[in-house]
Amino acid sequence: MAADRGGLSRPNTATGHAKDLAAKVRRRGGEAGRLRLRLFTIILFVAAQCGLAATLSWGLAHDVLGRPAPIFAPSAAVGTIVAALGQRALRTAELMLGVGLGLLVSDLLIRSLGFGPWQIGLVVMLAIAVALLMTGRSGALVAQSGSTAVLIATISQVEQGLEWARIIDAGVGGAVGLAVVALLLPINPMRILDRATAPVAATLHTQLREVAHALARREPDRAIRALDQLSAMEPDLGRMHEALGGAEEVTTIAPARWRRRIDVEHYRRGIQHIDRVILGCRALARWAATTLQHDEPVPEELPGAVDRLAEAIQLLRREARAGGPFDQTRNAALDGARLAGQAYHTGLQPFSDAMVIQLRTMASDLLRATGYEPEAANRMVREAATA
Repeated sequence: MAADRGGLSRPNTATGHAKDLAAKVRRRGGEAGRLRLRLFTIILFVAAQCGLAATLSWGLAHDVLGRPAPIFAPSAAVGTIVAALGQRALRTAELMLGVGLGLLVSDLLIRSLGFGPWQIGLVVMLAIAVALLMTGRSGALVAQSGSTAVLIATISQVEQGLEWARIIDAGVGGAVGLAVVALLLPINPMRILDRATAPVAATLHTQLREVAHALARREPDRAIRALDQLSAMEPDLGRMHEALGGAEEVTTIAPARWRRRIDVEHYRRGIQHIDRVILGCRALARWAATTLQHDEPVPEELPGAVDRLAEAIQLLRREARAGGPFDQTRNAALDGARLAGQAYHTGLQPFSDAMVIQLRTMASDLLRATGYEPEAANRMVREAATA
């Protein structure tokens, strides 16, 4: 009978693993589908902004200002909209400054040196050099300065008044582009913030749970893999900060989104502390791998503390999306601190002790992300850990 029971347990175990794997595949497939849908929605929205801006800028320059062929107005409008989130107002200012700089350099040199191939090269070289010296980097100002210099140096000999036409088109296009993103089709700042923070929160939650499993099952390689994943988050972090800049910009220039300023400010403070939590997660994964590699004992409370902080990160995003309150996040963070304190009182060795310190620091950062001041957050963590 024992042999029979043993023979039956292996297929059941295999079936369970197969079900878990299938569930994981379905979950990842669903997440990938939702991500593609969100990306498609963003593409359509930006495309609609560009189309509307191009139409309005052409109509304004052609029908209202009497420009016969205002080809630069739609290109300036589109260039403003496709600029990085949070940099559209800056892009418009750089565009105008670049046009003016290109006109100034090219006009002065062409008047002094005349027209010709080497004059064109010299004009463009000096316009680009001056623009780079002003900004220290490439961007809209440098591109507009160079392209305007080329235009003036090659065409102004056969077409008069091109300088003013270029300035008018650039001003109309930039203004219309800003008007579209600020007044007519402003983005939803909370939606872009939620989309940008989702992959960050998901990675932190997943990899912290991996660290907890690695500690519980004494698998140092698993902790190292989690550290690798946590160290590869820079692209997601860049998109999160770009989305924050875009949300702050739209709540500044779009009257329809002014009521969201406080919510965006809450996100900004939270993201500042999440940056520190990410560094803490990386350090924690490194200490976990070192602890296991040195075969130090791991109290059962330690994996539980890591797991509760992973849950706190997931709850933080969920409650932030709902606009608070953050009671569940705070309870989970304090539970993590309490379990870390219990693990400390079992008598830890050096590397495990470092993990407890890191867990308490992360719990404090999570409490600050929910709105607590540093002194209050540290006091609450200390009380939970020493209870």
